[in-house]
Amino acid sequence: MAALFGRRIRVKDVLDLLAAGASREEILGDYPLVEAGDIAAAPEYAARQSDCPVLRVA
Repeated sequence: MAALFGRRIRVKDVLDLLAAGASREEILGDYPLVEAGDIAAAPEYAARQSDCPVLRVA
């Protein structure tokens, strides 16, 4: 994610903002170092992290 005043904004923070109803435009306005691609990538990243293989027992 993008750096913000020398810090990084977490994917979780972007997801929380989106879940709370913030629009992409609001997030971009509030966090000027975040790019539109960062916001689009956050749900994709979270989905990949929550995906786990299903092991079948023989």
